[in-house]
Amino acid sequence: MKKLILILLPILILPILFQTIPTEILKLKTFDSLIKQQEPSGNFVILNITEDDVEREGGYPLPRKRLADIQMEILGKGALGVGWVISFPQADRLGGDEDFARSLGYAPSVIATFEDGNKNYPKTTGTVVKGPDVNGLYSTGVKQNYYLYKDIAQGVAIAPTEIDQLVRRIPLLLKTPDGWAPSFGTHVLKSLTGARTYIITTNDNGVQEIAVRGIPPVKTDSLGRKWISWVKTEETNLQEMNVNGRFVFIGVTANGVMPQIATPVGLLEPHKIQAALAESILIQNSPYIPDWALALELLILITGVLFIWFALHLLGVSLGVFTASVVMTITGGIGYFLISKGILIDVTWSLIAEFIVASVAFYLRFREQYKLRQQIKKQFEHYLDPRQVKKLQNNPELLKLGGEKRYATYLFTDVRGFTSLSESVEPEQVTYIMNKALTAQQDAVQKYDGMVDKYIGDAMMAIFNAPIELKNHEDKAIKCAIQIQKNMIELNKELIKEGLPSVAIGIGINSGEAIIGNMGSESRFDYTAIGDAVNTAARFESSTKEVGKDLIIGQNTKQKSKFKLKLLKPIKVKGKAKALKIYTLLEVS
Repeated sequence: MKKLILILLPILILPILFQTIPTEILKLKTFDSLIKQQEPSGNFVILNITEDDVEREGGYPLPRKRLADIQMEILGKGALGVGWVISFPQADRLGGDEDFARSLGYAPSVIATFEDGNKNYPKTTGTVVKGPDVNGLYSTGVKQNYYLYKDIAQGVAIAPTEIDQLVRRIPLLLKTPDGWAPSFGTHVLKSLTGARTYIITTNDNGVQEIAVRGIPPVKTDSLGRKWISWVKTEETNLQEMNVNGRFVFIGVTANGVMPQIATPVGLLEPHKIQAALAESILIQNSPYIPDWALALELLILITGVLFIWFALHLLGVSLGVFTASVVMTITGGIGYFLISKGILIDVTWSLIAEFIVASVAFYLRFREQYKLRQQIKKQFEHYLDPRQVKKLQNNPELLKLGGEKRYATYLFTDVRGFTSLSESVEPEQVTYIMNKALTAQQDAVQKYDGMVDKYIGDAMMAIFNAPIELKNHEDKAIKCAIQIQKNMIELNKELIKEGLPSVAIGIGINSGEAIIGNMGSESRFDYTAIGDAVNTAARFESSTKEVGKDLIIGQNTKQKSKFKLKLLKPIKVKGKAKALKIYTLLEVS
């Protein structure tokens, strides 16, 4: 799993470092949906020249003399100034250019120039650069207005599109071979404040912010672009002219006159887009992408992915999935909070990466647990009660795989006279008798929640208190021994009826600490117990014939047992220097 995360993590990081078309579009769409809707500043109004207005005036273009009248009427209604987002490349055929030019001089006015790539660059303006010299977004050239308007403030009505052909960012200033030229919306604010210069703050990455006197600095991206807040600026028309106390953005909405440009809020005419730019400059917490956005996005992705991976690896499926959900919620919350504050941090790919890693880790963890459950079933289904097997499958940690020191009770059985039995009947009959005898013993072990550890020829080893913890495991082992004896009595009745020899067994029980767990090689192992207490239980069983009792119980088992036991003569067993106290049941002869 560690190797997998080392492979997976760089793959997930690459789309952030090297933006692909799908990830870039996803990021932009996320910003569109999460950027908080702002209220208009109240400083601007949009005046539309509608289809009805064009028909009323006898067609488009409107005569310049009529435009001069509209300009004066707007100013007469109390407007602060007028921005004409209309191109005037040629002289008016009706000779109204002088009248219109004169009207533009009565109040702050700005007329638009539009890019056409002809290498006629827009008029530059005064700029002060604070920081290293940088490149901004370059102008491709503009269509020049008629010479009579050359002294009127002009701004480039630019609306560059993103990878999905939507307008979201507009440069405040454009770089030209001669210097910096303002975009239309920017020049409107400069005209209103009476400022003479733009102040550009830069660093090694590019433009940081742009400011004019009377307006707080505006944060931009490295190319000097401002992210647009699509506010609903009030709109009016030539008949209403509700313009008092505001700067007017005037443009044409009549069909087929001005192109409509795709934005996240729908198709808009150029004058509405430039009004949105001016609004965005004045809005507090207006959205922008900081220089450190990429670093934070990578930090969020790496931290989230690693946290989810190790949570699912270490905590298990249920708790891991819950943790992954919490991490993804936090990631989304961070993104939402920052974007609501105008800081455009993209967490969409982080969420996708976290989901991918969570899914992969969940699958691997689930597969691992499934294999473990199957392994547990395979290993214990023949030696434990099905209910205990299921409990182990649901709680694999109970196994303590690898071995642990545990106090338990150990029961050994052995068929007496097995050699004589083997010689007296056919091999098939020996097998039949032994299978019956061992089944009778196993049934007793499972009845009292023990585990059949192994069969060794005609012998059986059982453990009580492992792998599942048992209360009063000493008494459960003794009850099991009694049940084994009862089962053997019933079995012998059956065997005699079938004309087969009866079977006698000896049982040894002892309690104590031992190492219990999976023992063996990496490729082949068994769950068993190893220790002196286990060996002693086996020695007790082998001594039953010598002592003349079918059941021998050790001192440790006796101390915690509620059964009345009979003390027998101490015996010496292999590996022990001193004789050991042994007991048997009073009820057992």
